[in-house]
Amino acid sequence: MGSNVLIVDDSATMRKVIMRSLRLAGVQNGDLVEAQDGLEGMLALEKQSFDLVFSDINMPNMDGYEFVAKVAELMGRNAPPVIVVTTESGEEFTRKVRRMGAKGYLKKPFTVQSMKKAVEPFLK
Repeated sequence: MGSNVLIVDDSATMRKVIMRSLRLAGVQNGDLVEAQDGLEGMLALEKQSFDLVFSDINMPNMDGYEFVAKVAELMGRNAPPVIVVTTESGEEFTRKVRRMGAKGYLKKPFTVQSMKKAVEPFLK
């Protein structure tokens, strides 16, 4: 059985890159759902449960900061792990997204190895 994964990113190209990297990292996908922004991501989470969520930070309508915080606030302990995918970096950024509820982050551009390392703790 595969893992249900939600990818929230306003770039269709980046969503495809994440999907491809997941496959190459050995993640067996169940349902792979795409959302163009945090609002679409929240709608997807209302309709279905996910094992893992990837979220960009800079998006229109509802950015990744708000999305991550809303997921944590509304779903609490039932929230799937959210990995932020971004060009941002540094300890301050990492602390900020973790305080909001993200379980990890993946810095763009990323490799298949870094994708594998990012997802391993959550998809065992």
